[in-house]
Formats: sequence, structure tokens, C-alpha cells
Amino acid sequence: MDRTMDGWGSGLLGVVIFSGSLPATRIAVGDFPPLFLTSARALIAALLGAAFLLALRQARPARGDLRPLAVVALGVVVGFPLLTALALQRITAAHSVVFIGLLPLATALFGVLRGGERPKPVFWLFSGIGGATVAGFAALNGGGGALVGDALMVAAILLCGLGYAEGAALARRLGGWQVISWALLLALPAMAAVALATAPDSWAGIGGPAWLGLGYVSVFSMLVGFVFWYRGLALGGIAGVGQLQLLQPFFGLGLAGLLLREPVAWTMIAAAGLVVLCVAGAKRFA
Repeated sequence: MDRTMDGWGSGLLGVVIFSGSLPATRIAVGDFPPLFLTSARALIAALLGAAFLLALRQARPARGDLRPLAVVALGVVVGFPLLTALALQRITAAHSVVFIGLLPLATALFGVLRGGERPKPVFWLFSGIGGATVAGFAALNGGGGALVGDALMVAAILLCGLGYAEGAALARRLGGWQVISWALLLALPAMAAVALATAPDSWAGIGGPAWLGLGYVSVFSMLVGFVFWYRGLALGGIAGVGQLQLLQPFFGLGLAGLLLREPVAWTMIAAAGLVVLCVAGAKRFA
């Protein structure tokens, strides 16, 4: 299989996995404090990542890789999970997807700044149209949101885009799952301390859905999704494969319709079709 197509396939699978992150976080943050949720998901994923690294006898990263790994940890292990958890206490999960549509632009921007990529000018046109489509759709259909929640989501997107681009550059040398595993291990001491300090006083009031939400964001959102996502970015290009994130809000809404039986409006289908065209155009000129 062509490396670029293989990268796009891996990236798409990562996006599908990530699509459940915000709904799962919304459920989990109903019973868990945001700081505990952020630290606990990182702690669980770090232990799993450490087991994989040990079992497969992976070499330690070079000293020069520690700084980029710290950036990855700041962006996707701490920053995005914490800021979205805080935001989802103030806005709905449906409203929050408007900002996920901006993530490809943030990833492409940091791919240019940090990864040395130079997409063609037409790429930015397709990317901008796709981002505007997602933003307009979610703004019209996602419901209201507090200003503080919106600001937290913007900050989360910027940190996540930075972490994606930095991790993708590292994945070319270390491998996708190795990057997220080492970043999780780097953050493990701090996350373990925060988890102990912010643990709920009583576990009796934690419902089953909250535990399932914590499990999903810990295993899939924090580790398994990145295995495919960083591999896809490394093989297919940060700017190009990053445009697959434009589909993430619609996958999330599709899951809501399938699993939660929420209505799916025709506007979703129309907007999703336009976004698919934008993704195809962005791929062509990335």
C-alpha cells in the first residue's frame, strides 16, 4: 500500500476513535472533577503505554527528544483534556464541536511552524472553507455556550494543534505509539500527584456512565487513538492528514444519533458532504 494512502487510512481511524472523546468527557465530568479526570486518564494511559514499551523493549528517546516530548505532553496529555473538561462544565458537547472544526487549521499552522511543511496556497483555501463550514454548522445547531467555555475551547484547540504537529514530527523517528507513550510517561509523576490530590472524597456517588466515560478517554482517546493518528500524520503529512479532523464533529454527531438516538438533521448531511469535498481538495494540494 502507498505510504501516503496508508497514512490517510491510519489517520481516519484515529479520527473515528477521537470522535467519542468530547461526549465521553461530557459524561465523565458530570461525576468527576475536571482535574481528577484529566490526571486519571493520563495516569491510566501512561501505565498501559509503559507496559507496551517494556514488553516490546523500546529504546529510550534521546536527550534531544525530551523537549519535543514535553511539548506533546503539554498539548495532548494535559492541555487539551483539562481545558475541554473545564469547558464542558459550561457548554454542551454539541456546542463544543464547533471548535474541533478549527483543529485542522491549528495542526496545519503548527505543521508549518514546527514541522517544516509547505502546503500549496490552494490547500489553505480548502482548509479555510472546511473550517468555516464546520464552524457555521455547529454555531447554528450546537446551542448556546458561555464565553468562558468558548475561550477554554479555543485555548484547548491551540495546544492540541501544537501537540499533534510536534508529535507527528517525532513519530517519523520514534514511531507513533512510542511518542504518545513516552509523553505520557514524562507527565506521569505530575499526573499521579494531581490524581491523588483531587480524587473524590467518596466513590459511592460515581455512576456507571461516568466510569465508562473515564475508561474510554483513558484507553482510546489518550492512547489507542494516538497510535493511529501519529502514524497517519507521519506517513501522510501533518497538514494534509490533519484535515481529516474536519470530519470528527460529524462522526461525533453520528455516534450521538446511533447510540443516544438523537435526531440527525438534514443540514448535518449537507454540511458533512461539503466537508468531505474540502478534505479531498486539501489532500490533493497538501
